[in-house]
Amino acid sequence: MRTSDLVSSAAANTFRSKTRTLLTILAIFIGAFALTLTSGLGTGINAYIDDTVTSIGATDVMTATKPADSAGGVPGSDTGPVEYDPDVVATGIPGASVVALTPDDLDALADIEGVLEVEPTRSISPDYIEGANGDQFVAGVGTLIPGMTVQLEAGTVPDDDATEFEAVLPLSYVEPMGFDDGESALGENITIALTDAERTTHLIEATVVGVAEEALAGPTGESVLPNEALTDALFEAQTTGLPDDEVERYLQASVWFDPNATDEEITELKDLLAEEGYTGTTVADQLGAFTTIIDGIVLVLNAFAIIALLAASFGIVNTLFMSVQERTREIGLMKAMGMGSGRVFTLFSLEATFIGFLGSAIGVGIAMLVGTAASNALSTTLLSNLPGLTLIAFDPISVTVIVLIVMLIAFLAGTLPAAKAARADPVESLRYE
Repeated sequence: MRTSDLVSSAAANTFRSKTRTLLTILAIFIGAFALTLTSGLGTGINAYIDDTVTSIGATDVMTATKPADSAGGVPGSDTGPVEYDPDVVATGIPGASVVALTPDDLDALADIEGVLEVEPTRSISPDYIEGANGDQFVAGVGTLIPGMTVQLEAGTVPDDDATEFEAVLPLSYVEPMGFDDGESALGENITIALTDAERTTHLIEATVVGVAEEALAGPTGESVLPNEALTDALFEAQTTGLPDDEVERYLQASVWFDPNATDEEITELKDLLAEEGYTGTTVADQLGAFTTIIDGIVLVLNAFAIIALLAASFGIVNTLFMSVQERTREIGLMKAMGMGSGRVFTLFSLEATFIGFLGSAIGVGIAMLVGTAASNALSTTLLSNLPGLTLIAFDPISVTVIVLIVMLIAFLAGTLPAAKAARADPVESLRYE
């Protein structure tokens, strides 16, 4: 019997007992359906995290800070009172302080092996921002270093080569500041107010060139994103009246390294920074815990789906054992006519694989329909504040792998009854009643 004949015979024999086969396919369908949905959930969330990574920073840049405990301890520790250090500044996070970076620190960072470039991050703390309606709101001023992106609702990112003051406004500020929508805010002016060291208030106007969508994380959030010219003007206004040695003090700096660096090389660079009293944090570090939790949840859900498939495999074993029992005389006739044991084994193995294919294909197909519909519905309701998030997304390669895995499980489950059929004695089988 040719291979094509084996395949067609296996497909035809599968539905000799329709009810039993359909129940087995249904059990496989449940496992494949669950596995596809959980896999799609992981794909969708991880894709959103990847997009978020590009908005937080470049993969070849790490943030360098100088922890306060490297200069005498952390306030509140059990080592007793900590001596006052005028260089220690608060980061805005409760209990977290750092030592301000000076030009000497920037030079020291630049001299560390593996560091390609160092750029300080200038912190700007405005009093408020004011829009078209004259209302004033608290907001921060973010930064956009090379390699970072921002998801825009409308407009473009600020042009760092422009001499005019340009800024991106967070979407959540559009309506409160008197604009109808993101498009209507473009080209309009906003005012940023700062107070300098001499307690003089500076009012600086900037043109809105873009409106940023809300995101899981990124350089905007509740912050205005300025271009280079506006950043310079704001920083100059904020530091007016400060002594020269107080102007160049920074909370942190961006450290560039080889974009092709391996994880081991990045770890070595962090160790070198630590030896000099600095802490290096990459984008992966910032989102590492979050991605680990998501991957763990998806792994647990996948485990339940695999258990369902393993339970379904016993149904395949039962279905084929009964099929072998019912077709004992047929098996004997096939062997008496010259069909080898290998061909008999292949025939029943193909039947098991075909059952696995049907169950997985149906499960995957329906899961993709249900998952897509659910994801679209959630994106306009519960998850509407996270634009760009496709909660359940399907990768063609992952879907194909799921079908192949289910078929493999089905094949393995069918080996026992297939082996029994292959070992059947033709004479005894023909006498079977």
